[in-house]
Amino acid sequence: MARKQQSCCGIQSKRTSKVKEMEIPESIREELDRIGGLGALAKRIPAEKDLERKSRIHHALSEPLRLAILYLLIDQPLCVCVIKEFTRIADSKLSYHLAILKESGLIEGKYQGNWIIYSLTDTGRSCIS
Repeated sequence: MARKQQSCCGIQSKRTSKVKEMEIPESIREELDRIGGLGALAKRIPAEKDLERKSRIHHALSEPLRLAILYLLIDQPLCVCVIKEFTRIADSKLSYHLAILKESGLIEGKYQGNWIIYSLTDTGRSCIS
């Protein structure tokens, strides 16, 4: 048996059933009508792909250590050795954080011989400036 839930707008619905009509405050209804209704509001939500990209960026920025790495790279590209000197963490942990920054598109790594040189991307630069 599905439980009925009371929403903030006084709508009673079962989890499995659709809401037929919403009762919302008049001021909210007027604003929704002004912008074109619920359909127009829904169009303001970015595509799933964009939401996922932004989510990855926010996740990457949520760790102070990763922010510190971005600030290390603000003036010039650096090799892992220099980044490690400042962060003072184990290689595996640093590799983990660099991978998150790279996957989120905030940094990029290019091989120069035996070294990987990391630099900020335009997205990374805009996130910390």
